[in-house]
Amino acid sequence: MRMIEQTKENKLRNLIIIGDRVLIKPKSPSETTKSGLFLPPSVQDQEKIQSGYVMKVGPGYALPSDSLDEPWKSEEEKVKYIPLQVREGDLAIFLQKAVHEVIYKDEKYYIVPQQAILMLERDPDLFN
Repeated sequence: MRMIEQTKENKLRNLIIIGDRVLIKPKSPSETTKSGLFLPPSVQDQEKIQSGYVMKVGPGYALPSDSLDEPWKSEEEKVKYIPLQVREGDLAIFLQKAVHEVIYKDEKYYIVPQQAILMLERDPDLFN
């Protein structure tokens, strides 16, 4: 068996995100207020709106099967999806209450449904 060195590029390769969900690496929150007061982690985690970078994206919203209209079709046809608006590398601003926090390979990630994402910032050169 050949060992593959774990890098940032292949670390999440084996993860499959389901449906309309997005895997987000949280952006480091500011530890101080504008006036210089220190914010403990418990206060930072209670913010209603969070931000982070999109690491992986699910396939989207599954379309209902139309096999009832065409009964001669094979039942093993692939499922079709409406793709998500979110792309890997986007900076996402999302609602904290919809987050499911997971720890994977000693790093914290959030699993967020697309409907909880309020805004995206996309680097136009990212996908060229």
